[in-house]
Amino acid sequence: IKMSDLIKIAVDAMGGDNSPKKVIDGIIHNHKNNKGNFFKIFGDKDKIISLLKEEIDNQYFEIIDTKNFVLSTDSPLEAAKKGKNTSMWLAIESVKKKEADVVISAGNTGALLVIAKLNLKMIQDIDKPALSALWPNKNGMSVVLDLGANIECSSKNLFDFSIMGASLYTSLYPDKKPNIGLLNIGSEELKGNETIKETFKILSNKKSENYDFAGYIEGNQIMDGNINVIISDGFTGNIALKTAEGTANFIVKELKKAMTGSFIGKISSLINYYDLKKFKNRLDPRLYNGAIFLGLDSPVVKSHGGTDFIGFSNSLDVCYKIVKGNLIEKIKFNI
Repeated sequence: IKMSDLIKIAVDAMGGDNSPKKVIDGIIHNHKNNKGNFFKIFGDKDKIISLLKEEIDNQYFEIIDTKNFVLSTDSPLEAAKKGKNTSMWLAIESVKKKEADVVISAGNTGALLVIAKLNLKMIQDIDKPALSALWPNKNGMSVVLDLGANIECSSKNLFDFSIMGASLYTSLYPDKKPNIGLLNIGSEELKGNETIKETFKILSNKKSENYDFAGYIEGNQIMDGNINVIISDGFTGNIALKTAEGTANFIVKELKKAMTGSFIGKISSLINYYDLKKFKNRLDPRLYNGAIFLGLDSPVVKSHGGTDFIGFSNSLDVCYKIVKGNLIEKIKFNI
């Protein structure tokens, strides 16, 4: 690979739990598997250098030294007031200046959204950015949005989310045409509020080369795998996401309890160990780590603050794929 062909990822090394260690370990892990990325690393240079320990050839990274960073406890306003020399601000600014293709942070979500909106323009004709993420289903993955950036949405917003979600899906899975579903409390046309009914009409009337509209989808069908892009306002989407995460954690904990419980439990768990491991791996949140703010004219990826270095490395894969898949161009072309 020529150095000029590398995907340039601006990394806020100071955001999230156990940073910068988990961020740098994630970069090292990612680099072992993919030599297609160049990392612009923003944060405390002394700490970062000691963690990198010459694991990566220095032609693949650059460190921009700053001791100032956004805390997880900062409000979005406090984070923005900290000024332009925080690792988060500088990382976002490098995308604005076209010195990087995509920015990633495991830091404070509210701060990231506000600082990104202060620095980056919206894509023309899109009114609100949405927070989207990958969600496991029976056949692979779905894209779900909005997951909390907008509590209230108009039918125009939800239609925009459909275009952005379909563009994200085809960036990640270029050979698949997505099915779009509107998250609702029933599958009948009479169900739901006025905004959802209005969006249903718009999507039914607009034929698109890029996706098929499949109508309404209920919460209990998200994992079925028939719908690849699921559209919702941020309030509903966030509750659905947190419920699913909580349920997955509950199941895994209960399984562990059963496996370490009685003698019979232990014996039966040994017999089922392989299936249980496969099941647990399917629910491993690290695999789906990396939410994406859609609607800004550069891609902004949010890694889960509590994830470990494997999860962060997987978010770097998401960065690589969406730049390679021309996400922003796809949205602009289809909007």
